[in-house]
Amino acid sequence: MKNKGTLNPWYWIPTLYFAEGIPYFIVNNISVIMFTNMGMSKGQMAWYTSLLYLPWVIKPLWSPFVDIIKTKRWWVVAMQIIMSAAFAMLAFTLPHPSADVIAAGSTDISLFTVTLVLFWITAFASATHDIAADGFYMHALTPGDQSLFVGIRSTFYRLSSIFGQGVLVVIAGMLERKTGDIPHAWSMTLLASAVLFAVITLWHTFSLPKPSSDASRMDSGKADARQIIIEFGRTFVTFFKKKHVWIAMAFMLLYRLPEAFLVKMMNPFLLDAAAEGGLGLSTETVGVVYGTVGVAALTVGGIVGGIAASKWGLKKALWPMALSLTLPCLSFVFLAAYQPENLLLISSCVALDQFGYGFGFTAYMLYLIYFSDGEFKTAHYSLCTAFMALSMMLPGMVAGYLQEALGYVWFFAFVMVCCLVTVAVTFLLKVDPEYGKK
Repeated sequence: MKNKGTLNPWYWIPTLYFAEGIPYFIVNNISVIMFTNMGMSKGQMAWYTSLLYLPWVIKPLWSPFVDIIKTKRWWVVAMQIIMSAAFAMLAFTLPHPSADVIAAGSTDISLFTVTLVLFWITAFASATHDIAADGFYMHALTPGDQSLFVGIRSTFYRLSSIFGQGVLVVIAGMLERKTGDIPHAWSMTLLASAVLFAVITLWHTFSLPKPSSDASRMDSGKADARQIIIEFGRTFVTFFKKKHVWIAMAFMLLYRLPEAFLVKMMNPFLLDAAAEGGLGLSTETVGVVYGTVGVAALTVGGIVGGIAASKWGLKKALWPMALSLTLPCLSFVFLAAYQPENLLLISSCVALDQFGYGFGFTAYMLYLIYFSDGEFKTAHYSLCTAFMALSMMLPGMVAGYLQEALGYVWFFAFVMVCCLVTVAVTFLLKVDPEYGKK
């Protein structure tokens, strides 16, 4: 319950969830474009950027300690300070390989050791921030306000996606074109991100309320180490004792297999020259096509999916959504085979794929909620989201090497073969026919 006299939630909820999304998209999406533009090989780029997902995979391991040590408000502000500093350090330490090395695509990964370490720090801070922000949301608002603002927090998280994958990429592309210096363009873009994030952090230092329920369990004497360890262990034991758990895990890991491969190579494909099998778009155009049009289509697909799921229920929605997730991948087989130059056609194909993914992803998220239900609902949902992150990380790690071996046409054909895996795990799934109906 929030304290009397705290600030109106409109003062901090939009900025809190905007801030939650920015580091995630910089670490997991902008890094792909930046490393591609700076001449890193596809195999190394995909491997190392996919490893950056790991903090979101393993965050259930330390999430209980965010609840035990300090307040959620403290964790939110502390993690934002760390991320602001990390963005600034990224801007000032980004290596500057020569234009010839970049053009040859032979930039050595060892140049980016410091960059990758700073991305890792940002990733761990961002994953911890996610835990704290969601907990703080529940402490700072009444149940009625939580329901009222759930759509607002989702909207501003989506806006951060458009900003991170769209606006920042467009800015970097414009700077690349105007200066002719790719590393300098990305340094300036990261510096702008650091300044913006520092301003948001300063705002939250003063604007976040201090609810009385947001207290450190350690300070209040409620934390018993033995009991915490026992309860922590029970969350895992009860999860793996759930009915049909192995089918559920297979679904969580494999339902998105086609998209996991595709999304890692989508931006490199849009950026690579036609001679290399790509579409040869500029960085700023990719920011518009994928980061803006694509994200907008993804958002609309998610909204339509939510409406459909509430009407049909999860079981009836499963197959339409599974097909929606898989069949639009054919648009990239078409793009790779014919390499069209028409920007409207390219944007339409990207929008079709992202709309289908947004619509199909609804079934996935609903199933995670369905499977998490029970005594340890929150902890089990956190474990489910860990499998969700792992489902993107593992295929992404090898996507670049596969593309280098197969070329874009056959790589996207391979993605279509992976659609059969989605069909198989959907077929095996067990769901209550009435679940999800409004």
